Amino acid sequence: MKARLVTGVGLLLLCLMGGELSYAAKKPERAAAARKANPEELLNDIYAELSKNDLDAAQRKADALVEAYPSFRLGHLVRGDILLMHTRPVLVLGAAAPAGAESKLADLRREAAVRLQAARPAATLLPRALLQMRKDQRHALIVDARHSRLYLYENRNDGLRLVQDFYVSQGKLGINKLKEGDMRTPVGVYYLIGRLPGVKLPDMYGKGALPLDYPNDWDKVNGRSGSGIWVHGTPPETFSRPPLSTDGCVVVSNEDLNFLTRTVEIGKTPILIGDQVEFVSKEQMDKDLQQAAGLVETWRRDVENRDDVSLKALYSPKFKSAADDNIDAWLDKNRYLPGAKKISVTISDSSYFRQPSQEEVIVSNFTQQIVIGKFRHAVRKKQYWAREGAAWKIVAETNV
Repeated sequence: MKARLVTGVGLLLLCLMGGELSYAAKKPERAAAARKANPEELLNDIYAELSKNDLDAAQRKADALVEAYPSFRLGHLVRGDILLMHTRPVLVLGAAAPAGAESKLADLRREAAVRLQAARPAATLLPRALLQMRKDQRHALIVDARHSRLYLYENRNDGLRLVQDFYVSQGKLGINKLKEGDMRTPVGVYYLIGRLPGVKLPDMYGKGALPLDYPNDWDKVNGRSGSGIWVHGTPPETFSRPPLSTDGCVVVSNEDLNFLTRTVEIGKTPILIGDQVEFVSKEQMDKDLQQAAGLVETWRRDVENRDDVSLKALYSPKFKSAADDNIDAWLDKNRYLPGAKKISVTISDSSYFRQPSQEEVIVSNFTQQIVIGKFRHAVRKKQYWAREGAAWKIVAETNV
């Protein structure tokens, strides 16, 4: 039974037929119990019962799903098909779809396919993008654009732990944002920089929004523009949106947004977006971290040795600072007491991230402290290293 249903992946917007959304009021105690699980867990339970040909159990769980989440249209779709199964075989999900619902049905089929294919990484695997976080960075978000998934990780003393994962919607035209209004979601390493309560926003943003610092310095080097990229919720009457349906923002359900808003730390929580999200062994992570830290150590050594030739060679010919400085101008601005013979340079509070995309980019954040006699100077730096041929080069650098 399940094989035939999943092959069709055709889910029905049954709530359009009227009367379905009021069903939630019939059994509040069952709805309360169902809310202990998220909608995808309940949906998977339904398919498990269908795979065992237990239609009555699937029916009960579908009833509980729509009772607990009355605006979750996929739940109504599944329940509608199960009701139809009591009278005849259903070879394609969405068999009871009303005339004229084709476009909505297509959107829901895409959402269903994404949700049904969702899978958590094995407990032994780690997100390759999060090479090293600072101790005061308690959480990180990774958006897997290929699978419309957002992963929330906690940074613990004993390592990274996956807290939760969520279904997300993204830009109507996919990812790789280039300019304002292109309906694409950006790819890169960003930070959550604010909280906007829903009461101060139009209904389309739901319970609120978490703005990102797009465009970052790497975006600016590449001429990418635009603004207003947020993680936000959905309108009150909508539980979720199709996978490709936003103007470029990352959209989650209002329930998931509330959870994220309570969890993340503004200004400290990174959000990494890309279509090449990988989960690797600890051995691979250690190897990648060693490489990233080695790049910064080479840079530190050349600064300390005042080896201007070697230092300049670490920068890309395409390098550009936030103030539009070229390599020479930038290095001149960051050269302290050039006549001094002895200089000490140390690096601390480092974090390293790999951009989860086809572009090979490492984002390094650290505190640089320079000591020259009695002169001491500390500055927080952010460097974007990109692979150019066989070498890694600094393409952007900022004093935070």
